[in-house]
Amino acid sequence: MNRELLREIIEQEVGYYKISLQDTQANIYGESLQKTFLPPVLINCLLTQADQVVSIDDFGPDLQRNLSFAFLRDDLVDANLIPEVGDIILIYEQYYEVDTVKENQYFFGKDPSYNYGRSDRFGNSISIVCDAHLTRADKLGITRVR
Repeated sequence: MNRELLREIIEQEVGYYKISLQDTQANIYGESLQKTFLPPVLINCLLTQADQVVSIDDFGPDLQRNLSFAFLRDDLVDANLIPEVGDIILIYEQYYEVDTVKENQYFFGKDPSYNYGRSDRFGNSISIVCDAHLTRADKLGITRVR
């Protein structure tokens, strides 16, 4: 029922970019200034937007916004996608970098992997929520091609 709701009624689809660890060169500290991303995966989600905040400094105005993306866990499994901090999500022609990944919504409120020796027949992970912030496209090096 959740899948039908997301696909047929809400119809909110985003492009999810995973970091390609094989193609990204890291320095001796394990950091990288130039990241390489795999092609985007289109996936449905439920979006929660925070208000836009404009800050002004010596370089001029800067737009900031945080978004929360809720994905159905089954959709992520079908897409062979594991959300991680640092991934990029494209929506409204804007790029958002994932800050946190939360998996704490369970069917019946029960985590089947933590059951104190009782039956694990009940309970299931329903969704994964990614909190992200707006980031500049030129910082990422992702460009659209026809």
